[in-house]
Amino acid sequence: MKTIQISFSLLLSTLIVTGQAPFPSKDEIKQFTASKTCVVLEDDPFSSYNTYIKAAVKTYWKITPYEFIDVAEFNVRRVKPQYSFIVLTQTGFDKDKSTALTNFINLLQGKKINKLGEMPEICAVPLSFAGEDDFGYNYKLAAILSFMQKHAQMISDDPSLTGRKYLKYYNKFTSEVQNKTILVMQEDLVPEISTIEKIKAIYPNKIEIVTEDDMVKAIENKTPNTVILHKVGPAGERHTGRCLKMLIGTDDSNMYYYNEHLLDHDNPNGLLPADLKRMAK
Repeated sequence: MKTIQISFSLLLSTLIVTGQAPFPSKDEIKQFTASKTCVVLEDDPFSSYNTYIKAAVKTYWKITPYEFIDVAEFNVRRVKPQYSFIVLTQTGFDKDKSTALTNFINLLQGKKINKLGEMPEICAVPLSFAGEDDFGYNYKLAAILSFMQKHAQMISDDPSLTGRKYLKYYNKFTSEVQNKTILVMQEDLVPEISTIEKIKAIYPNKIEIVTEDDMVKAIENKTPNTVILHKVGPAGERHTGRCLKMLIGTDDSNMYYYNEHLLDHDNPNGLLPADLKRMAK
């Protein structure tokens, strides 16, 4: 569970907000569906995130009208319920002694409150460890944004599905992965499953080790019956922190798997044999 939200990596001075961001009430979900979604861009004119998020929103965001705004305008509009926001935050986790922070992309509902951490959270998806190059996730923003939109539509249709463990909710679909092709990057696999031969000894179904370009093509072409691995973990050889793993469909924007583990000697940073065993059940 997230316990510290740092607002917002976009701001000139970082404000620490303690406590879990609240999930929306039925009325707040209705406000979201009637809102204009403001996509908050980074102030850096050379930001690659800005380039990728603009392209993804223009192509895939259909659930609400949208507008691109800067940080200053976000600080004006965030208290107004006629707006919702796609914005980057940094978040820590409890039971994580490394004190590492994770970049999240958040879909938040505007509300007249004083603290940023009290804005209702429609959806939040981890992107990367804080301080790391955003090129590691930018090319997957379209798939991630499409999933967030689908999740927002789902809870709009059935508000009872919002809650603390909403990403783990999607594990109900994990068995369907066996009928799909999983695309993974070499660097996201631990040594025990670093080759197709090693993978097949555990997971007999379709899986391919691919390049970034292959993933981009699968997302853009909405390749049928295909899922991509989105892995979030620290760079380098660190043995502390948390590794988060998600499978997102390229043709339907559904999430088919979510899991996380704390890093240690036996559980390094990457997709684990245990993950494959769960998918194979």
